[in-house]
Amino acid sequence: MQRSQAQTRFEISTKDQLSVTDITAQVHAAVPDDLTGIITVFVEHTTAAITVNEAEKRLQSDFETALNELIDDTGWRHNEIDGNADSHIRAMLIGASATIPIEDGELTTGTWQSVLLIECDGPRTRTVSVTATPAVNSHT
Repeated sequence: MQRSQAQTRFEISTKDQLSVTDITAQVHAAVPDDLTGIITVFVEHTTAAITVNEAEKRLQSDFETALNELIDDTGWRHNEIDGNADSHIRAMLIGASATIPIEDGELTTGTWQSVLLIECDGPRTRTVSVTATPAVNSHT
């Protein structure tokens, strides 16, 4: 019998306008114990992003600095509406989701890989969804 997709949501509160938060533990908790397949981790907001990378604090700080230097926060036409065009652009460059293989309920990430939420317009409360898709077994 083939299992169908399962979806779980959780919230993360961020503290700064631009920050990197390791959400690996929350993502892992959302994975069914016996799942072999893939998960998609998706942030349900246009000014936040998801990526997989190292969760080392100095690297996270470097990433925040790089995003600030890469995308200026002034001079954008969208700022006439709500002043956060830079946040939208940063989030678009990173992306709203990541797909991760799962084996027997475990994330099959590399040694230094973590699931990271990139906050681009905080502080805010963000909703993250984790959709689990089981592998299709083929018997030939």
